Amino acid sequence: MAPKRLPCLLLPLATLALLLLSPLPQAEARSFLVDRKNDRFLLDGVPFRYVSGSLHYFRVPRVLWADRLSKMYLSGLNAVQFYVPWNYHEPEPGVYNFNGSRDLIAFLTEAARANLFVILRPGPYICAEWEMGGLPSWLLQKPKIHLRTSDPDFLAAVDSWFKVLLPKIYPFLYHNGGNIISIQVENEYGSYKACDFSYMKHLAGLFRALLGDKILLFTTDGPEGFKCGSLQGLYTTVDFGPADNMTKIFALLRKYEPHGPLVNSEYYTGWLDYWGQNHSTRSSPDVTRGLESMLKLGASVNMYMFHGGTNFGYWNGADEKGRFFPITTSYDYDAPISEAGDPTAKLFALRNVISKFQEIPLGPLPPPSPKMKLGPVTLKLDGSLLAFLDFLCPQGPIRSFLPLSFEAVKQDHGFMLYQTYLTHTVSEPTQFWVPRNGVHDRAYVMVDGVFQGVLERNMRPQLFLTGKVGAKVDILLENMGRLSFGSNRSDFKGLLEPPIWGRTILTEWKIFPLNVDKLARWWLPLHLQKRPQPQGPSGPTFYSTTFKILGSVGDTFLYLHGWTKGQVWINGFNLGRYWTKRGPQQTLYVPRPLLLPTRSNKITILELENVPNPPQIQFLDKPILNSTLHSTYMYFLSEKQNTYQPMELSGH
Repeated sequence: MAPKRLPCLLLPLATLALLLLSPLPQAEARSFLVDRKNDRFLLDGVPFRYVSGSLHYFRVPRVLWADRLSKMYLSGLNAVQFYVPWNYHEPEPGVYNFNGSRDLIAFLTEAARANLFVILRPGPYICAEWEMGGLPSWLLQKPKIHLRTSDPDFLAAVDSWFKVLLPKIYPFLYHNGGNIISIQVENEYGSYKACDFSYMKHLAGLFRALLGDKILLFTTDGPEGFKCGSLQGLYTTVDFGPADNMTKIFALLRKYEPHGPLVNSEYYTGWLDYWGQNHSTRSSPDVTRGLESMLKLGASVNMYMFHGGTNFGYWNGADEKGRFFPITTSYDYDAPISEAGDPTAKLFALRNVISKFQEIPLGPLPPPSPKMKLGPVTLKLDGSLLAFLDFLCPQGPIRSFLPLSFEAVKQDHGFMLYQTYLTHTVSEPTQFWVPRNGVHDRAYVMVDGVFQGVLERNMRPQLFLTGKVGAKVDILLENMGRLSFGSNRSDFKGLLEPPIWGRTILTEWKIFPLNVDKLARWWLPLHLQKRPQPQGPSGPTFYSTTFKILGSVGDTFLYLHGWTKGQVWINGFNLGRYWTKRGPQQTLYVPRPLLLPTRSNKITILELENVPNPPQIQFLDKPILNSTLHSTYMYFLSEKQNTYQPMELSGH
């Protein structure tokens, strides 16, 4: 999608974009420096302050990049800050993907066309509430690896990756004629328990070796992280939100960076959401008040997030705070630009503040995109997931005496099926469980094809089952997203311990790594015969149908009222997870470019537990992001007490 042309009144700034993309001969006069004597930045020798916003290209369809960047520029921003997720670009060791929505160079070019400088955060760790904090899960194929340390195995992988990535961005450094004015080394390293200065020094040396000494390198940490996160030779910046004590935090920053501009690299306009908790919001007055206070001090500020976007597919991360908290599919973040790309009241309030300190581009912001309603649409039963194992795992199962992790069989995301047979009859209801919190992250248990219930990470097992000798036991394991913040341990997925039924340890497993995305993308409707709707919980089951759009196509929000938990594909594109029963998110954002205006659109749903009757969906013209349906009490594993303690996750 070609970028929109800016109005004639913006011609001088449009000319700036051309300069940002200019070839190397003009590079000599260009510089972005720290003026420590006067506590400011200098851009080509002139005092400069950035008012920036975060946007992640990997959370926005490529055809919408220009739209989102243009709205940021029209909001008064002069820079965009974004991460580079390593796992998004190197899915296997030595295999790189910079095509389509992964085309980093195309995004840098779009930012220049939108008259935005770039503050780049290439990792290797990014957090970002992204799967494994951006680190590739294949690192865990070496189970004893120590992530984010000077472990030789980790450093070798990092060096190999940066020797591919950093030369790609080198021509886009500001002094080379590009738009990248500064680059972060690592990310919030002070929040990581390792505190390995040799590792940080190695990274700093690697960046200098590959990028030269003219680019400004910096670190970012919360106020508690300066001790381990900062490093001499890298400019120290801080992150904090509207509720924090700005004066106290900037005073602490000055102990580590006595001279130069004050910088808040992550000023929080909102916050992330976890399944089972309420939707996070931050009020516009609080956010604008904090921004104005920092700008009065002459600080440079990046607002995190300015546009959040969506965790499509399986890319959401997770946190661990007493128990496992996976992050929702929506990354709306209560940001100034909504998940659907619409300006919000918060955006206009921030724009008014920015206008007090620097010129705002002339011309109005575009109105909200057209939205569309459709439905209800009834889906048809395709069949149980177990009926499609030949399609989902055409190479056949892996056999192992004990269950193996996702990482051990090179399965990055999604689902794996574990299958074995009962060696004796269990005639009375007997507890079925996995010791040592060995379910990572959610297990759907079936006996002879009949769904029995769920086991969940950190939760007290409550399955009591019966079965005859020779009964087939199937356990579908869902990876709900690897830990993305703070943890100093590897987050392996799958059955990490063999299940126990009564006093019997289950062994002799067939393990099926499942490629559900390929099946959802390519199969034709399989309604070859009329299948009865399951009575009661159905377990992992596929449903699908096709639908046409009458009239104009717009952005829309898929509403799965009455569905429980699962995954959705539209025209083969993985929209992400839904968890209607737990909330708070009730709708999934469907960008208009995913829909076909003149042909049939196909929707496929993998429901993991139970469907409504009839199995219907709707498309709404507004999102529902804050509707946890009922008080949710769960029992989580207390590591200190080694007992299960109740926790109220949410309630309206």
